[in-house]
Amino acid sequence: MLTQIGGATAELLDLAPVAPGESVSVRPARISDMLQVEPLINHFAAQNLMLPKTREQLVRLFREFVVAVDGSGRLLGCGGLRIFSPELAEVISLAVSPAAQGLGVGGRIVDRLVEDAETLGLNTVFALTLRDGFFHRLGFRTVPKEMFPAKVWSDCRNCPKLHACDEIAVVREVR
Repeated sequence: MLTQIGGATAELLDLAPVAPGESVSVRPARISDMLQVEPLINHFAAQNLMLPKTREQLVRLFREFVVAVDGSGRLLGCGGLRIFSPELAEVISLAVSPAAQGLGVGGRIVDRLVEDAETLGLNTVFALTLRDGFFHRLGFRTVPKEMFPAKVWSDCRNCPKLHACDEIAVVREVR
């Protein structure tokens, strides 16, 4: 069965469940991956779990993203690293296909993004999330959102939840 989301066919949302122990790799995203990333992100955006993204936005920002794929190249998840300053970056648009949830795919994506931040010489990575426990298991700690005024100015000001935000800020020092 195919699902229509944001004008894109979302075959990845109807995948057969991923078998535990199946080979998963995390690699830099390609422009062509954005055709599958868009419906994945917008699936969760439709549930008010993240902000929606257009294909055009994703194509412009694809270099911020990594994707998780299985041994056959099937896209299982995505996430991005948005740099705010020479010291600070944010984990953005973290999404894992329902067929791959609970298998550590999200953790592998975040670990890769933190490694990338360290390679770039950044000191701190943060995220805004509804599930801080997930990030706590990866070494993040909860902090006040006010610690990240650049984030609030750049993204939050356009969010429909701006005045009723339920997201939790988490942070991890990488150096």
